Amino acid sequence: MLTIREMTAADRDAVMPMVDTFYHSPAVEHEVDPAVLERTFQAAVDHTEPLLTGLVLEEDGAAVGYAYVTECYSGEVGGRCLFFEELYFRPECRGKGYGTQVFRYLKERWPNHRRVRLEVTDANAGAIRLYERLGFRFLEYRQMVLEGDLQIAGETK
Repeated sequence: MLTIREMTAADRDAVMPMVDTFYHSPAVEHEVDPAVLERTFQAAVDHTEPLLTGLVLEEDGAAVGYAYVTECYSGEVGGRCLFFEELYFRPECRGKGYGTQVFRYLKERWPNHRRVRLEVTDANAGAIRLYERLGFRFLEYRQMVLEGDLQIAGETK
């Protein structure tokens, strides 16, 4: 049976190895500094951080997965949006319907959000099947990012 609860600082030793596994899997297309992963965990357990929620996914009292969820406003839908940052389950817990349970939890906890958005790599076929079964569809955007202090290339400070 799956239980879902908010992440706490005491979950670090259970969650961070799963974070490391996730970031060294085909679900992620680029390297991420381990210090950034640690900073994200710390933000997820900091209840004064309003934008990020960390969830621990437990089977029979043992952590078998985690999720990070952020909130934002989407101009495309004219309302609040959940951005599903990360969802990870240990391999032995996949295919048990737990992913569906996580999304039911999201709908119950954040019922007034107009969209749930997530990223998925083509290599993560199992996740794609789950998301499509739940009603997700692809938007044909190409994602671009500007890292760091938002200095525009070619400009000087």
